[in-house]
Amino acid sequence: MRTASSMFEQFTLGIEEEFQIVDPHTRELRSHVSEILEEGRMLLGEQVKPEMIQSMIEVGTGVCADVQEARADIIKLRGVLSSLVRKQGLVIVAAGTHPFSHWQDQKIYENARYGSIVEENQIIARSLLTFGLHVHVGIPNPERAIQIMNAIRYLLPHVLAISTSSPFWLGVHTGLKSYRSEVFARFPRTGIPDYFESRGAFDHYVELLVKTGCIDNGKKIYWDVRPHPLFSTLEFRICDIPTRVDDTIAIAALFQAMVAKVNKLLDQNLTFRLHHKMLIEENKWRAVRFGLDGKMIDFGKGTEVPVRELIRELLEFVDDVIDDLRSRKEIRHIRTILDRGTSADEQLRVWDETEDINAVVDRLIELTMENVPREITPAAFADIV
Repeated sequence: MRTASSMFEQFTLGIEEEFQIVDPHTRELRSHVSEILEEGRMLLGEQVKPEMIQSMIEVGTGVCADVQEARADIIKLRGVLSSLVRKQGLVIVAAGTHPFSHWQDQKIYENARYGSIVEENQIIARSLLTFGLHVHVGIPNPERAIQIMNAIRYLLPHVLAISTSSPFWLGVHTGLKSYRSEVFARFPRTGIPDYFESRGAFDHYVELLVKTGCIDNGKKIYWDVRPHPLFSTLEFRICDIPTRVDDTIAIAALFQAMVAKVNKLLDQNLTFRLHHKMLIEENKWRAVRFGLDGKMIDFGKGTEVPVRELIRELLEFVDDVIDDLRSRKEIRHIRTILDRGTSADEQLRVWDETEDINAVVDRLIELTMENVPREITPAAFADIV
């Protein structure tokens, strides 16, 4: 007989973080990824890669059995990446947008895939100066993955509210907590997906888009959650990249727990009502605009509820699975975020106190390396791995 813990072993984790490459003196973005990649790949292999904008670099964990393994991997990656860019006199920053650098000043990474995306989407692609967090949760059964995606869509705005880190754009206080979400929404095939009757219905949708020349592969579906086209995972893409590594780990653990809980309900022939994307998008807008400080709609009750209250309800909802996932400590950190606020809240506090956008960048530089080794040499790296 399988134990509860063994049944939860299927929910592996993978985390991808997109970092800004920043000059600590000017505080501006630097299109410098090419100078970092060669040594980065020697140390990290395929765990480090460029993105479309040369002032961005992405790192990703391996397939992690649990959140503790994911924590070790993501801390190692931040530390190694920081060491690499510091050798160039630069730093990394984790935030959904840069507070003031302009997209027109950024260089596109020369790559056939990115060239195709720019050709297809033009200014929408060139202006995509945003930085996100992607979390993969393993689900071996493709049909079950669709069922879980259908149900879990309802909770995505709650997690976005926990991750917000992009209140500034081109030096302007936008009045939003996640302006990154609005920039990314300009891309086609983004946002909350609608629900699908079956995996076959989803596959038919993708095949139709390919057949009619809308896309050439499933990777060009950029929804806030999607069945990954290559891996047996649900990929959560709704979040800004959190500035603190502890927040990233907590959010990844929460996504994993949400998947495990919905899967448990499905095993018991239980789930909750499926809402159309139009309703869920209303709550997503509230997360974008107000983050943790707003209200969302509880569609079951038909009333507004403070976001922090809804997130505490979410934590209670997943509580019966987190011990089997060995993630209680990481999930508890969500309450810390509720108490002290998100990166967006921190950036706005600095701005209110100083009215200095450079001070905002300085605080981001500091918090990006909180609880992360600031320098990891190749010899020390060998000890870590």
